[in-house]
Amino acid sequence: MAQIGTPPLVVVVGATGTGKSALSLDIAEGLARHGTAAEVINADAMQLYRGMDIGTAKLPLEERRGIPHHLLDVLDPTDEASVAQYQVDARQLIKQIQGAGRVPIMVGGSGLYISSVIHDFQFPARDPEVRARLEAELELHGVGLLFQRLQSVDPAAAQSIGASNGRRIVRALEVIEITGEPFGAGLPEETKLWTPAHIVGLVAPRGELVQRLDRRVQQMWDTGLLDEVRGLRDRGLGVTAARAIGYAQAIQQLDGTLSETEAIEQTAALTRRYARRQVGWFKRYEQCHWLTYDDPELAARALAIVMGENGDHGDA
Repeated sequence: MAQIGTPPLVVVVGATGTGKSALSLDIAEGLARHGTAAEVINADAMQLYRGMDIGTAKLPLEERRGIPHHLLDVLDPTDEASVAQYQVDARQLIKQIQGAGRVPIMVGGSGLYISSVIHDFQFPARDPEVRARLEAELELHGVGLLFQRLQSVDPAAAQSIGASNGRRIVRALEVIEITGEPFGAGLPEETKLWTPAHIVGLVAPRGELVQRLDRRVQQMWDTGLLDEVRGLRDRGLGVTAARAIGYAQAIQQLDGTLSETEAIEQTAALTRRYARRQVGWFKRYEQCHWLTYDDPELAARALAIVMGENGDHGDA
């Protein structure tokens, strides 16, 4: 396929369990058949962590079809992932891949991480003293009181973040205190792209998605999540890694505070809730081309979007 100018970014988004990873590989192989190489950039925050494989549905190396993948296994589980750092790293990779005449394909379901990269977005300032005070409150009183405070000062941010994400609640309250403005004012502007991009979104009927997610959670336990978590605990787990959906419940099962049935049921419920938030987040992407996850012609339709009507790259 002839190249004209810089290849645009390709972005594959959607709720967990809709087949984003497989579609990204199908797109890469389709581009290769037309003479253009592609490389994949992970946009799942938990897949940044080494050793967190089963609970994040991370593609094993042998299933990546020989296509280069980036931003997988770049953090130790004791590290704390940072959206701001991810933005820097991902944008640098995108430029490098484009500079080599290849197509970068960003794939994942971490909405804020993706938005920070693909949209024109500057991170608000930080204040270590304010942050430390809020984190101390989180540790002392738990997430509930801080979430109530966020609901009172910025209901839109509270709804977007959810009641269980203590780290992001603290960040939102920090920004509100520093700037005197709603945290929502510091979220990415989702109508202006940072770089030309083709955005492909996958959707699944609610009932089918719930069944897929429930099966995935059960499979996590069947394929050894508890053993994975035991090994991670031996090496140390940071706050973010230990609170990840599935990992937190496995830890509680190992500690004897949840039975296996309870751990699986809680993980399934949280996964379903997370998927609903993902759907709500990505629906705001005005430039997104939505495709059905089980369409027999899915790969061909996605490739047509990526290549443009004239068989070449273009803006979405």
